[in-house]
Amino acid sequence: MASLRLLAETLEFRQVEAALRAGMSWSDIAEALGVSRQAVHKKYAKRIDPSIQVPRRKQA
Repeated sequence: MASLRLLAETLEFRQVEAALRAGMSWSDIAEALGVSRQAVHKKYAKRIDPSIQVPRRKQA
């Protein structure tokens, strides 16, 4: 079971990185995962490849 959990988390992380590379925002990624923007940002922001240019939130 632990190996399946690790595999799922690894795949999700790679998809988050791919989405950021494609220009998706944290909000877009969160919506796709069914979680809040804060949750996905907290989980992945410090782990992503630093060469990825992360889109900033749009100011109102």
